[in-house]
Amino acid sequence: AMAWRAAPRAAARLLLGRRGIASCIDPSTGLTEDQKEFQKVALDFAAKEMAPYMAEWDEKEIFPVEAMRKAAQLGFGGIYVKPDVGGSGLSRLDTSIIFEALSTGCTSTTAYMSIHNMCVWMIDTFGNEEQRRRFCPSLCSMEKFASYCLTEPGSGSDAASLLTSAQKKGDTYVLNGSKAFISGAGDTDVYVVMCRTGGPGPKGISCLVLEKGMPGLSFGKKEKKVGWNSQPTRAVIFEDCVVPVGNRLGAEGQGFSIAMQGLNGGRINIASCSLGAAHASVLLAQEHLTVRKQFGEPLASNQYLQFRLAEMATRLVAARLMVRNAARALQDGREDAAVLCSMAKLFATDECFGICNQALQMHGGYGYLKDYAVQQFVRDIRVHQILEGTNEVMRMIVARNLLQG
Repeated sequence: AMAWRAAPRAAARLLLGRRGIASCIDPSTGLTEDQKEFQKVALDFAAKEMAPYMAEWDEKEIFPVEAMRKAAQLGFGGIYVKPDVGGSGLSRLDTSIIFEALSTGCTSTTAYMSIHNMCVWMIDTFGNEEQRRRFCPSLCSMEKFASYCLTEPGSGSDAASLLTSAQKKGDTYVLNGSKAFISGAGDTDVYVVMCRTGGPGPKGISCLVLEKGMPGLSFGKKEKKVGWNSQPTRAVIFEDCVVPVGNRLGAEGQGFSIAMQGLNGGRINIASCSLGAAHASVLLAQEHLTVRKQFGEPLASNQYLQFRLAEMATRLVAARLMVRNAARALQDGREDAAVLCSMAKLFATDECFGICNQALQMHGGYGYLKDYAVQQFVRDIRVHQILEGTNEVMRMIVARNLLQG
């Protein structure tokens, strides 16, 4: 047995046990005592309830419902949802800290939880009292799970051109169309669906909440993915699916605005998941360099590798500061919040993927083995550069903001 073999559970153990050693990358720096407390709760949960099973969930494509329900008992099912419907009522920064910590244990599972949280927040924020009380409590407890349905086979980045139609008939809508790449689809209970109730463009889009089992709602085959294997991904198909008008969130035509406001938070959340994967990967690389010998010396004595590790740590801290800055801006309702969320998502997901990939390289051939956690972090965070708005779209949003004046 190789003493320096870092199996999946080691990443979170390292994070818990060695925070004092690598103080320059300590994720608790600058946090309040309360924030440090729930960060520790999340790190403990990641180490004990997620990291030991991360490789198995990936290999067997298990959607870890019971583990997520345990997380919900700690308040992680509706982190930034109001307490009167079962939420934790925490801030966007608090939420980022929690998702970063959980992601050290299993990035794929945490990323699904972040999407679930976004859906519950949308119902809590834009739903009426009846809708909030009907949907939010069972979602916050993760007795039920939610999926976000925006992307279609023909409209990914150009979300405003979506074609799924909802024809109003009396006190119902009749839905026809399909959604693609939907996280959790088929295994989840509640679907927050963007559909066209009016003319072309963003102003013709409304938001409906569907429930599994509604006639006319069905699912495509389970997709085979590079990573994110602990959450199923399927197409969601609507064939004359009848939805009560009472299931519409907000007014007709408000759907695109609801979708985009949800995604501002979603972008911070997914960037936070990337931070956790990158932090764990830096610690795995640090451990490997210390114990692995080549040419009679530990790898840690090689100055080239020392410099690469220093760059990884520096990029991690820079990305974390950007994400937390954007989280504060969103929490405060600042005018530049949407652009800062886009900047943070772009920077953090690109940089953190590079960090994880470099950590794999430092492991040499071992990094390419499924026995080692680092390869799973690489596979699980690659998609973060694509979803919640591709990083190309993030660049468009930032550039438009800079040039519009």
